[in-house]
Amino acid sequence: MTTTDQLIDRIKTHRVFDHPLYEHWAAAPPSPEVSGALFHQVQSFCASTRPGGDFPTALRGLGWDQQATLIEEIVDSESGHGPELATMAGHIVNRTGSQVFDDVYDTERVEAWLKDASDRLLAGLPGYDLETGLTPQAAAAIDVFRRRFSSDAATTVRNLGTALALEIISNQSLIPGEKRALIDSGHYKADLDEPEMHYMAEHWGDAGAEQQHEANVILAVSSVMDDSNSAQIEQGVEDFLESLCALWDVLDAALLASGLRPAA
Repeated sequence: MTTTDQLIDRIKTHRVFDHPLYEHWAAAPPSPEVSGALFHQVQSFCASTRPGGDFPTALRGLGWDQQATLIEEIVDSESGHGPELATMAGHIVNRTGSQVFDDVYDTERVEAWLKDASDRLLAGLPGYDLETGLTPQAAAAIDVFRRRFSSDAATTVRNLGTALALEIISNQSLIPGEKRALIDSGHYKADLDEPEMHYMAEHWGDAGAEQQHEANVILAVSSVMDDSNSAQIEQGVEDFLESLCALWDVLDAALLASGLRPAA
């Protein structure tokens, strides 16, 4: 039987964990349009990971009340973070040298501009959807989380594995990678203490939300995984890792490693 520790090792040794996208993003300051296109894809994906859907109820249906509560704590913690991420994206775009937004708290306008930037730069990619502004890879990654709106037992168990991979990647890879690109690189002259960067401050570090989310989901998985379900949980892990890696690959190739960004 696969153990929780083995699953965590698998997540941390997968190629997506140290994806070059973060290094390329931190290497040189992308243009406003490249930054906007990146944020549209990332923000759209992140939005799909927040709702609990039928997941907690389905866990209770399996008799896993404690696990349902742990997942609900994560869902509640993420409530309202969509507008905060949009504000951070608008703030970063404004720090590229172009004052694109007069009000970065105008979520609707910021998100519309981010989609327009994505359309301008990525519409030529095979399978790009102009209505949503999503690459097929982003749509596939989002579909993994639409399974939370199914309540059958097999899907619910797979969703536990997906949640495990999501929270470990978010806490130990995605948020640190974004911090390197957006703050540590110095390209945007952004700081965690700025109110517009509250999304990053909320998620970063030992006291950040992602640290608690990771702890919650490790406890949820380790307390129920056994011979009868470990393969399904492992499949849920792989579903997430492979879909996110495909998304990062296309964004890195199309935006950051493609010559679209300006020279340093």
